[in-house]
Amino acid sequence: MSLSLYAQAQSIVHHPAYLTEGHPIPHFRAAIIIGHTIIPALESNDYAAIPSWGIDLEYWTNEKFGIGLHNDLEIANFIVEQDHKEFLEREYPLVLTLDALYKPWRGLVLQAGPGMEIEANESFLLFRLGLEYEFQLNHHWDIFPTFFYDAREDAYHTWSVGLGVGKRF
Repeated sequence: MSLSLYAQAQSIVHHPAYLTEGHPIPHFRAAIIIGHTIIPALESNDYAAIPSWGIDLEYWTNEKFGIGLHNDLEIANFIVEQDHKEFLEREYPLVLTLDALYKPWRGLVLQAGPGMEIEANESFLLFRLGLEYEFQLNHHWDIFPTFFYDAREDAYHTWSVGLGVGKRF
């Protein structure tokens, strides 16, 4: 005696009808990121990697455009050289940015926006350019590598790399 079973599975999460026919597109996204911020070291042509944590809160108006509040805390005290003559001590700086988000293709997200590095000794205005790629998981979860560049006004510049986990709701 034998029994044959045939089944076909289809995910409605990524199905176009799910996104347009009466089912809401999740507009909000929250994410946490663990990463490293690459800063210029005291010796020329050398860099140091500072561990960092990030929390992102985003609002997407549609599948292509959004706005995000991105917050990063660098988990270390460090000293950077400014203008080849002055040294700045940084104690656990907090970076806050308000970024415009654009998704031109699949999970690729481009981000740009103004922000501020807040720190006990001296705070700086900055401008961020970033790039991430979201790999979709089930139930509106995603995992993503992220890469961005922060240009501080009249101060040092940093590169950051990280890995994050996000949830749309």
